[in-house]
Amino acid sequence: MARVCELSGKRPMVGNNVSHANNRTKRRFLPNLVNASLISDALGKSFKFRVAASTLRSVEHRGGLDLYLDKAKADELSIRARRIKKDIQKARAQGQAENAA
Repeated sequence: MARVCELSGKRPMVGNNVSHANNRTKRRFLPNLVNASLISDALGKSFKFRVAASTLRSVEHRGGLDLYLDKAKADELSIRARRIKKDIQKARAQGQAENAA
């Protein structure tokens, strides 16, 4: 399984361990990924994602999964998250059409 956040696209970064003698060896900085269930208000469903802990804070800060996905760029999202974003937009459009009629 790839170590990539499904919502923010965070990936492992590379850098160096630097010793006191200034010797450098390659290392990886891994994202803090957690399994989380997030609820969509528009769809009324729960979705399981593998996301970074910092992304969970961002989702809560923006007001939930629906609002986070509205502002998220498509190239950062996983394919499954893009489909969910599209479904949320369809549900909202359908709800607005019913309210207008």
